[in-house]
Amino acid sequence: MDAGEQRRWRVPPGHVAVKCAAAAAVTALIVLYSHDPQFLFLAAAAAIGLNALALRDLVAPVRLAADGDGLTVVTGYAGRRRIGWEEIGAIRVDERRRLLLHTRMLEIETADDLHLFSAFDLGSDVHDVADELYRLRARTSR
Repeated sequence: MDAGEQRRWRVPPGHVAVKCAAAAAVTALIVLYSHDPQFLFLAAAAAIGLNALALRDLVAPVRLAADGDGLTVVTGYAGRRRIGWEEIGAIRVDERRRLLLHTRMLEIETADDLHLFSAFDLGSDVHDVADELYRLRARTSR
């Protein structure tokens, strides 16, 4: 990648489609079972959560972008923050094993914040993204 080129990592479109379909299905269940107050309450809570997740993926699909000047990361629900390479304290992958689960998170640390990204956020393995960020950062810090 050239110093002027930009690299982006985004939520895979398939994941967005599944979230939208699940949100639509649960929302439809609310209409079908509106006579049952307990089910209505649970389905409404699930629908609100699924719709919020799907909307975030539609509004801010690109979670991380890198170029010669630094990174742009999604913060909060759908905000963006520009971080220069000089502001980044560390880029690392955190791996944890608990019971039968194995989680990997890409961590980007600045002086005042820690940005976490999963493979579901990036659409790529976090080790591959970290390696690409290391290479780009090394090229631009010369």
